[in-house]
Amino acid sequence: MSVVIAIDAGTTGVRSRAIFTDGRASVSSYREFPQYFPQPGWVEHDALEILSAVRQTLSDVIAQLATLPDAKIITIGITNQRETVVAWDKSTGVPFGRAIVWQDRRTADRCTELLPMLSTVRTTTGLVLDPYFSGSKVQWMIKSGQAPRSTDLAVGTIDSWIIWNLTGAQSFVTDPSNASRTMLFDINNMHWSEQLCNTFDVPLSSLPTVVPSSGRCGVTQRFTNSDNTADVNIPGGIPISGIAGDQQAALFGQACFDVGSSKNTYGTGSFVLMNIGTTCPPPTDGMLTTVAWDLGSGKPTYALEGSIFVTGSAIQWLRDGLNIIDNAAQVGPLAASVADSGGVVVVPAFTGLGSPWWDPHARGIICGITRGTSRAHIARAVVQSITFQTRDVVEAMVRATGVPLADMRVDGGAAVMDMMLQMQADQLGVTVVRPKDLETTALGAAYLAGLAEGVWPTLASITESWHLDRTFTPEPSATSASEYSQWSRAIQRSLNWTANSH
Repeated sequence: MSVVIAIDAGTTGVRSRAIFTDGRASVSSYREFPQYFPQPGWVEHDALEILSAVRQTLSDVIAQLATLPDAKIITIGITNQRETVVAWDKSTGVPFGRAIVWQDRRTADRCTELLPMLSTVRTTTGLVLDPYFSGSKVQWMIKSGQAPRSTDLAVGTIDSWIIWNLTGAQSFVTDPSNASRTMLFDINNMHWSEQLCNTFDVPLSSLPTVVPSSGRCGVTQRFTNSDNTADVNIPGGIPISGIAGDQQAALFGQACFDVGSSKNTYGTGSFVLMNIGTTCPPPTDGMLTTVAWDLGSGKPTYALEGSIFVTGSAIQWLRDGLNIIDNAAQVGPLAASVADSGGVVVVPAFTGLGSPWWDPHARGIICGITRGTSRAHIARAVVQSITFQTRDVVEAMVRATGVPLADMRVDGGAAVMDMMLQMQADQLGVTVVRPKDLETTALGAAYLAGLAEGVWPTLASITESWHLDRTFTPEPSATSASEYSQWSRAIQRSLNWTANSH
């Protein structure tokens, strides 16, 4: 029995998951890792803590598979939080300081300084000038002295860091889906842009080799370790054959292989991606153009993307920041306990706003509070903010492409909330479709790796593995135009909030 292991290195934790080709329930292991907020607007991770979570969960899954005598591990696929960047010393393997996370806003002013180059950035990379992306983060690392410039400097997204370590420093690689999120990669010609590397003062020699998303890029080196938390034992010789940024992996895992097919992942943030085929289009207002994947044919598939920075993390904020709920599962019932938000609007622009606004200076606000406001009203307003932000993105995407949305495939942790998905269908006016397996990010990584190794011989065989759980049909009578109008007014008040604060 063939098994493919997916390592899903997300923003708050790492999950390793074994996908069985005979359809049996997968086995998995999960570890959270700490989040660091050294200053307002700064978000950091410890790359060694991420690596430890990878090794522990991978070892745990391999140990579980060892109890199944017919299980044969064929390959590993890796998917990761995008734009987060880590710098390390190639000679020692030691990171230079902490990784700077995609949510981090410290380079907002630098991006503003570079606005005269916006046209070049848009045309070359498909992105906008925003601290969300990796290029300005790398420049900050080098300029601040955190990452010393030398021939031993390695700079990469989390996939590169993980693969470099799992292969015993033998493979320093990334794939186009991750490279296209750095603001340093030419998505038209599929190579690092010398011009933009010069702009951000990033040495080309410090960047990884770009390899196909589906294709063998290295093999594991044996690793054993025992500490107070876990016994880790990873065998050598397992091929690593799939790499994709988390949102592109989810698009692949949702079997969105046809032009125009789309998905929305409700994770820490939410990300709407639409497959737009093998021709790179000109820049689109409010949207990002990104490489979806490269299967090694020489013709990458592109996607149009709307990036929403805060959705699931707003639910975490209700739990950890306001103590309104004890766990995330409580938010749905609490929000459903009131008929509406009581006029309360929450704009969770905690780290600025992404698509279609692209304002790093926006900040979160709560409007419409009265003496009658309860924690249930605030919880409902947070859930509504997820659906409103998605509507903003989808409407901008439809305006840009002229292609109406047929339906929306959804995944991610918050997609378990029936109430939210019904609200989403009502806001979009299209059917929302939920698969049985919501961990499509890990599935996508597994499919990319398995495709390279012949576990799944064709895209059609992957499509056959996708199974429907439930559809949510829009109910126009349930949609309040005034609520969305209030949301739009609140957005305007959140924009540009910190631009002149210093």
